[in-house]
Parts: sequence; C-alpha cells; structure tokens
Amino acid sequence: MSLRRRQTLRFRLVLAAAGSILVALVLFGVATVLLVGHELRSSLDSAQHQRAQEVAELAISAPAVLNDPGALETPVSGRSIAVEVIDAHGRILARSLTLGAGVLPEDRLARAAIASGAAGFENVSLGGRPFRVFAAPIALSGPAGGGAVLVASDTSDISHTTARLGVLVVIAGAGAALLAALLAAALTRRGLRPLSRLAAGAGEIERTADVSARLPARAVADEIGQLTGVLNRMLAALEEASAGERRFLADASHELRTPVTTLLGNVEFAARHGADPEVLEELQRDARRLARLVDDLLVLERSDAGESAAGEVDLGDVVRGVVGAHAGEDGDRVGAVGSDHVLVRGDERALVRAVENLVENALVHGRGRVTISVARDDGRALLTVRDEGPGPAPGDRDRLFERFWRGAGASSRPGSGLGLSIVSAIVGRHGGRVVVDGSAFTLELPAVDGD
Repeated sequence: MSLRRRQTLRFRLVLAAAGSILVALVLFGVATVLLVGHELRSSLDSAQHQRAQEVAELAISAPAVLNDPGALETPVSGRSIAVEVIDAHGRILARSLTLGAGVLPEDRLARAAIASGAAGFENVSLGGRPFRVFAAPIALSGPAGGGAVLVASDTSDISHTTARLGVLVVIAGAGAALLAALLAAALTRRGLRPLSRLAAGAGEIERTADVSARLPARAVADEIGQLTGVLNRMLAALEEASAGERRFLADASHELRTPVTTLLGNVEFAARHGADPEVLEELQRDARRLARLVDDLLVLERSDAGESAAGEVDLGDVVRGVVGAHAGEDGDRVGAVGSDHVLVRGDERALVRAVENLVENALVHGRGRVTISVARDDGRALLTVRDEGPGPAPGDRDRLFERFWRGAGASSRPGSGLGLSIVSAIVGRHGGRVVVDGSAFTLELPAVDGD
C-alpha cells in the first residue's frame, strides 16, 4: 500500500495545520527580515547624507578645520563613518584616520559628483568587507570647491543582524509548526473520536448484516451528530424496506401457492382420467389467474424500480379506451361522464392499467353503474372512478392500498389483493396521489399545459 493511501484524515489535518502555520511564519519571517534590512539601510543612508552635508559646509566655511585631528571622526547614530574630501581634480584634501593607509575608491560615483554635481550611493568592497559609500558635491568655494565629499560605512553588521534575525525566524517557525502539529494532533484525535466510533459501529453492522442495529447516537447536535442521525434514519428505512420485502415474498408465495396447487391437481387429474371440457376450463381459469397474479407482481416491481416511459398523455383518451374495452360484457355498467382533454406527463400504458384496476375494483366490490370522469382544477388533473355503492368501510381505508390485503367477505370474490396497490404505486410514480371519498376513487396528477 502506498504512502498516499495510508494517509488518514487525522494525518492530513495535522499536516495541513502545521504546513499552514509554517508557510505563514515563513512569509512573515521573510517580510520581517526584508523590512528590518531596509530600515537599517535607510537609517544608514540618512546618517551618511547628513554627515556629508556637514562636512561639505565645513569645507566651505572652515576648510582648515578639516585637517585637525579627529575633525572627521565624529560618529553618526552610534556608527563609525569614514570621510574623505577631494578637490575638483580628485586630490585628497582631508580624510578620516579610521581609513589608515586605505583610500576610498574614486570611481564613477565620485566622478559624477565632481562633474555634474550629482549625489548618490554605491556598494563597494574594501579589504574584503562590504561598504556603503555616499558621494556629495561641494559648492564652488574654497580649496575644495567643485570637489566632493565621500562618506563610507561598513555594512557587515547589517548583514549579520538580518542573518541572525533570519535564523531566529526559522527556529521560531519550526517550533511554532511543531507546536501546531502537536496541538492539531491532540485536537483532531479528540474531534475524530466520534467518527472512529461511528466507523466501528458501521463496520459491525456490515459484519453482521443486521439492519435493525443502530449507530451510537451523540448528545451534541454537531455535524457528526447530524450524520449519525441521517445514517440511523437510512438504516431504519432499509430495515423497513427489508421487512416489506420479506412480507411481500411471504404474501406472494402464499398467493401463488393456491393457484399453483389447484393447477397441479387438475393436471394430475387430467393425466389420470383424461381431459374433459370441465377440467380444461378449470385449467384455463387457473392459468389465467396465475398469469394475472404474475403480471401484477411484475407491474409492482416495475413501479418500485421507477421504470416509466415519459410523454404527454391525454386522460380523456385513456378514459375512452378503458370504456371501449368494457363495451362488451360490462357495457351497461361502465361509462364516461364528459370527455375533457386533460394532459399529464407519464406512461400511458401504466395509467391505463391504473384506471382499469379501479374499474375492475368497482365492478367486483361496488354496486350499480361505474362512471369515469376527467377534470382539471388548479394545475391538477382529476380522474375519478365511482360506483353507486357506499364504498369501502371507513375502518378499511387505511389498508386499502396494502399489498395482498382484502376486506371482509372479499375472499369469495375474484382478485389477488394487488389491484389497488398497483394503482397507488403507478400514481405515486407519476407524482400524484389517490383520494378516496365514499365509493369515488380520484387520481390526482400534475397537469401540463397543452393546446
């Protein structure tokens, strides 16, 4: 396993905390070193400029004083500054004793001060040490008139100061980054402990495959507590779905057992005694019942999977198709009231199946004539199937759409208890609902605008 894959969330958090602190301190340290170095050099430049002006004025007003011992040795801002005075021809008129046998270089800077009167700074090396040199012109008066004043100062102390400051910043940055890493490690260990318990609980549920178990809840309503609540609700939904699946399989097995047993019995009877018309009729009836039950189960499975063919469907056409399908045997009992054209979006075959199931339910369990109507109300498409009976008992309405549930006295009537379940599943898949009011079953679906 590579190092990248072994990196835990805690390691990444610690690394991010330490790295961010280190980067911030490095940027702060670089800025500090640069700022301190700039301030020290600016202070030196000001001191050299001031000293050059003093010497230039002295060269004009009292040139003889320049050669007095120590006249040019006055320190400025606590620094020892070397001074050299040259005339217009570059001859040295006065110089600091600190220079000893050395002289300041009369290079471009000094020549520019003499020729054009331009003052300026330059960094030079004297005896292997860095110096900062400032050259200022002298006015045309006295022996030094037209010459220049050269002021130099050793800058090695500035370099040493900034270097020591840089080392101090590096040490402080490393220490702060280490401290940040330790603090981040301690805090993340404490903060991620609930996640570790959550992962352990989830791993145990995975190992046992027990969806009835729950993850340890937290009393604190933080993000981890919210995540725990969401996962526990997901487990509850999975447990409910698993229980529903078990009930569905048990009910389906029970419902399939009866027609299969009857079918096998009739087949065995026909094999032993021959197939007479009555036995063949029984076989056909059992086969149709079994095929209808299997078909209902497949429709429910497709509804649970959300399979649909989206398109605009005219509910008026759906009603006319269903009424036309019952024009034969049940022609006197099934009819339409009005023929409004109301468009919805969905699967036409599934919607036809839902309406047919409601009509068959009314024909089997209702009374009198069955009527179908279509209307539109405030963006909703309303398709109502009603008969002339009182409708289901109020106490049974909560269970009408349960799978394989059949009311009292319905066992002697044809059906498997899946018709209304299929209606509810189809309508729910289309974003609607089924409303029961007496013997009227109304499908409420989102309507779409259409010409």
